[in-house]
Amino acid sequence: MENLSTNVSYSFTAWVRKNITSSVLLVIATVAALIIANGPWGEGYAAFWEQPVSLILGKFNLFSHNGHPMSLGTFINDFLMAIFFLSVGLEIKREMLCGELSSVKKALAPVIGACGGMLLPVVVFTLVCPADEVMQRGMAIPMATDIAFSLGVLSVFSKRVPLGLKVFLATLAVADDLGGILVIAIRYTEEMSWFYLGAAALTTIVLLTGNWRGIRSKAFYFTFGIVLWYCMVHSGIHSTISGVVLAFCVPANLPHGTKYYIERIRRAINHFPEMEVVKADRNKPTILSDDEVSILKSIESASDRLISPLQDMEDILKVPVNYYILPIFAFANAGVNLDGMSMGDLLSGVGLAVFLGLLIGKFIGVFSFTWLFIKLRVIQMPKNSTWASLASVCMLCGIGFTVSMFMANLSYDSTAHLKLLNDAKLGILCGSVASALVGCLMLNFTLPKEAELEETSNAE
Repeated sequence: MENLSTNVSYSFTAWVRKNITSSVLLVIATVAALIIANGPWGEGYAAFWEQPVSLILGKFNLFSHNGHPMSLGTFINDFLMAIFFLSVGLEIKREMLCGELSSVKKALAPVIGACGGMLLPVVVFTLVCPADEVMQRGMAIPMATDIAFSLGVLSVFSKRVPLGLKVFLATLAVADDLGGILVIAIRYTEEMSWFYLGAAALTTIVLLTGNWRGIRSKAFYFTFGIVLWYCMVHSGIHSTISGVVLAFCVPANLPHGTKYYIERIRRAINHFPEMEVVKADRNKPTILSDDEVSILKSIESASDRLISPLQDMEDILKVPVNYYILPIFAFANAGVNLDGMSMGDLLSGVGLAVFLGLLIGKFIGVFSFTWLFIKLRVIQMPKNSTWASLASVCMLCGIGFTVSMFMANLSYDSTAHLKLLNDAKLGILCGSVASALVGCLMLNFTLPKEAELEETSNAE
């Protein structure tokens, strides 16, 4: 019965991963949050996120801030999102070491596009939003591109999209995340506690020393990562930065290189005696000799060392981040109460500034910077793309859901400035949906049709 339950659970998980992308889950979570927040359960929905969260060891509460337990909403935004930023940091580090950010030539086009996509939305927000100090705190909200949503929309067009454009958008979103992380670290830093800042620095030194001394245990980095997170929570620097710092401390290299361990596994398998598999005896236990156990343990040991801690940790976090943390974050933060709101809220103030920043600012920023530097021959056009198809992908950069929502929560206090926070979230939702719809229409008209691709393929 236990095996049946395990198989059913595994089959369901495999089915979900195969048929439901993380972007679909984000849409479902967002729609559910909007329906619940504006239905008869609205008050209960808002009160639910105020429930205290504690992990107490004696008198010590890990999930506390300023002597008070974190609320469930704060726990999601401060702790779970730190894990999300750890995943982002690992991806950025991998891309910088051996991916699309590993050389100036590879990184230049999307990085230049990302710079324009961060600068112009801030300009648009500043020009449109009233010159109020509190309102202007949200100028960084439309800077971000949601990598899951934007790539999810692009995947709808499947083989019609040239590989060069897919790489351009993915790398731009990664560079965009890096810019967003810097903005969070600089702009949203509160009054600092030098004691906890020093403790965070000391923890970082321990992590870097572990990397330098060849410690490859993931438990070591996760344990000190939690210590780093706790210090960051109390230091005044936003706690999610701890995830990025931890990511850059995780080792990306192997002591002897990949080929060494593959060859070690190959030699061990060759020493293992051949066995005839009989169907009737397939489920019967086999008693192994000491030598055979030793060989298998050698293979297991080499396999554990074959994948770098960075890549292994990134793979471990992929499912919980994409299928649990981000949908939970969306469900907790997308529940904008529309009671008393009107289209006027989207046509003025913070809502309009965020909406135009995403829809217009992101597109103009990414496209104009990319166009200019291509014309100056500093960078090259993405392979097999046209100006029209490039412009279509630039429009998708206005999908700024996850990190934009996160920055909105940092910009406006949910108690003192709830109206501004809801306006900003409304602008994010409408701006992201509009960017996705316009981008889809543009892609449908500018990308080659599937029939044309088949004809080209047959001709070759």
